Amino acid sequence: MKRWATRLSLIVLVALAFRLGFAWDYVRHLSHRALSTIPFLFESGNIAHSVATGAGFGSPFRVDTGPTAWMTPVYPLILAGIMKLFGTYTFPSYLAAVGLNIGWSALACVPLFYAGKRIGGVGVAATAAWLWAVFPNAILLSYESLWETSLSALIGATVLWATLRVAESDRMRDWCLYGLLWGLALMTNASLLSLLPLLMGWAAYRRLRQSGDWKRNAAMAAGLALLCCVPWTIRNYAVFHTFVPLRSVIGLQLWVGNNPQAKVVWLGEQHPIHDTAERERYIQMGEPAYMAEKRSNAIRYILTHPAREEELIGGRFIMLWAGGSPAPVRDFFANRSLWFRYVLLFNLLTACGALLGIIALVRLDSPFAFPTAVYPLVFPWAYYMTLAYPRYRHPIDPVIMLLTAVTLWQLTVWLRKTPVSRPRQEAESRLRGRKERDSGSARIPYKPRRSSGR
Repeated sequence: MKRWATRLSLIVLVALAFRLGFAWDYVRHLSHRALSTIPFLFESGNIAHSVATGAGFGSPFRVDTGPTAWMTPVYPLILAGIMKLFGTYTFPSYLAAVGLNIGWSALACVPLFYAGKRIGGVGVAATAAWLWAVFPNAILLSYESLWETSLSALIGATVLWATLRVAESDRMRDWCLYGLLWGLALMTNASLLSLLPLLMGWAAYRRLRQSGDWKRNAAMAAGLALLCCVPWTIRNYAVFHTFVPLRSVIGLQLWVGNNPQAKVVWLGEQHPIHDTAERERYIQMGEPAYMAEKRSNAIRYILTHPAREEELIGGRFIMLWAGGSPAPVRDFFANRSLWFRYVLLFNLLTACGALLGIIALVRLDSPFAFPTAVYPLVFPWAYYMTLAYPRYRHPIDPVIMLLTAVTLWQLTVWLRKTPVSRPRQEAESRLRGRKERDSGSARIPYKPRRSSGR
């Protein structure tokens, strides 16, 4: 049973089966005509449609508004390629896009497993991967909307695994690949930038502690990550005549979450994609000027309404970690759906599990406490200040499962009442013992025969 439970291929297949099964049921109950259109009618799909029809990277609001830097280019270009192959606003295009999302989500088990194995052994690795396989947010987000969410989760888990690997390597090739991975991450989801200096700095510090060649390697990785962003930044300057390094949307996100009409649960109010007046102002001013105005208004409101901001930030904090509910206790008892309660409890328990996992790694003096802790402690702050939805948290969700697995491992140690040791050391000790038994070299203790009394 242990051998099957820790088999990565089985975990990936189960994760894939869950996602395909839920997606099939979703498609079966909805009109194919609706699915061929509605999921594409958001910013990523609109930009992809603009690219696929030859109008360039622009028009995020279903009308021709010219060039945009609304989001970094990787996922809209992937969607545009799907539209080129299967047609714009067609059911086969939807199936192809969902198929990619499902594949990315299931494959996130792989880097998550190997990161967990490096941190806490095979048991922690398998537990983290199984949690991800049945994580309801990962299942639902793979087919309900067409955003870069599933790809970002795969990249977020891969970045952690690569960070742990490169921290033990002096090879220039490994650090170059690490830099290119960060370049892909930033061109897919710019929010991951908040983790780059912390994770890359930790890896460089580990090489310094081990007397490795850290300066040249870290400089090469950072340079390659930056170089991957340069073409996009040059393109933005060419079309906007102003410096937009990654994306321009932060001003609007800050404003819709921080203004006199702002609410914890945002339903699209005051957004150009829904609000005609805001869209006309966006077209009239141009994207950079519009975003700058919104950013200025939002900062002014934040500074002049501290009590209201405290309420908004607190509500978004709860909503982000409860899986989308701003009042989880009330909603749990008010909603009789068992599936809703499962999703809510899963999110709350893994949020608590992640916190306890950080504490456990710190108490064990694990060197991996810092790179895992920065995911839940640093990354969400951008969404506490703007908007909070489950898909915004998804790039760090694999690490949340990993930290929860560490907590479960420590709980089993406590229940067995064995001395607490470092998780990786105990895993390696068990592995050495198993190899000795398999090779026949393990010592068999001598037991004298009981005397017959003669």
